[in-house]
Amino acid sequence: MSGKDQKIRLLLTGGGTGGHLFPAVATAQEFKKQRPDTEVLFVGTRRKMDSKSLGAYGFTSASILCYGLKGKNPLELLKALAVLPLSYLQALLLIRHFKPDIIFGVGGYVTGPVVMAGKNLGIPVVIHEQNSVPGLANRKLGKIADRVCLSLPGSGTEFPAEKILYTGNPVRSKILELAKKAPPRKNEKRTLLILGGSQGAQAVNTMVSEALCLMTDDELRPIRVIHQTGDRDEAQVKGAYRQRGVDAEVAGFFTQMDEIYAQADLLVSRAGATTLSEIAVLGKPAILIPYPSAADNHQEKNGDYYVSGGGAVQFRQKELTVQQLGATILQLINNEQQLHAMGAAMKRLAFPDAAKRIVACCLAEKEKHQRDKNEA
Repeated sequence: MSGKDQKIRLLLTGGGTGGHLFPAVATAQEFKKQRPDTEVLFVGTRRKMDSKSLGAYGFTSASILCYGLKGKNPLELLKALAVLPLSYLQALLLIRHFKPDIIFGVGGYVTGPVVMAGKNLGIPVVIHEQNSVPGLANRKLGKIADRVCLSLPGSGTEFPAEKILYTGNPVRSKILELAKKAPPRKNEKRTLLILGGSQGAQAVNTMVSEALCLMTDDELRPIRVIHQTGDRDEAQVKGAYRQRGVDAEVAGFFTQMDEIYAQADLLVSRAGATTLSEIAVLGKPAILIPYPSAADNHQEKNGDYYVSGGGAVQFRQKELTVQQLGATILQLINNEQQLHAMGAAMKRLAFPDAAKRIVACCLAEKEKHQRDKNEA
């Protein structure tokens, strides 16, 4: 049986946020596209978001009991360390039952026990880092992984050089399909899309809604707003826009992001790696407000890549005023030439073939592992 005829059993691990989860989904989708009989198992956290998102894509998932280590108080840290042997044992049992050909880790604390168990069982491991600054789990696992796939140039200083492959950050198939289509016909209004990330972002929600509500009727008239708030702020933002008469569609979370992205002329967003990868593939200009408490300030460093390439402008949250944000929104959204130039720059910074590169890397490691096994 040739390598291409063999069924692939792919175990993906990671999660906890959309930023970790969606690149894993995109990779699984590309495996299924290239090898339709690929069997996929996600091993993640017990957070509702993980199981809900994976269920929507039709993938089988399992979870292990596991807690994060970074930034915890002494009691939480003790609890996380005490649970680690159980996490490892649960991962070991799942891997023995599923018998994967390859393990692909996308970061997050759950990745640690799963990758360690997989390596101890002799399974080849590839990990992927979405951010400009690697997370704690990936920094540690880079020492034992067979290959390390990276999203952004210059982010490889924490890993052995011989293991690194720059692939970009994979985006979901619907986003890639949208990128190939002609842009939809625009109505007389320009659409401002506000994204706070998969968990919502209260500071962004408050700042943007206040900036829009301070605009004059003439300034608001040509603007349509789509605002993803997260569940906590949905009612408050909705009420503010209704009272001011802002033409706005507000939801805690949008599931059909391809349809939402298609309508956007300009975004206001956090600087999470997955969102940036998606809007770069689509060529969407952005105003970025990085999450100030992100580990190692990685969101600001993510954004720097797109700002330096001309696709976005970026503000530190503590230095940004409501008035400054409102002025920047108006300056950009009313300048079609600048929006077009920034959108084109975003496209140049994109990695639309990231998922294909990662799949090729995983398959190569699987074949190498098989050759080594046969020669032993």
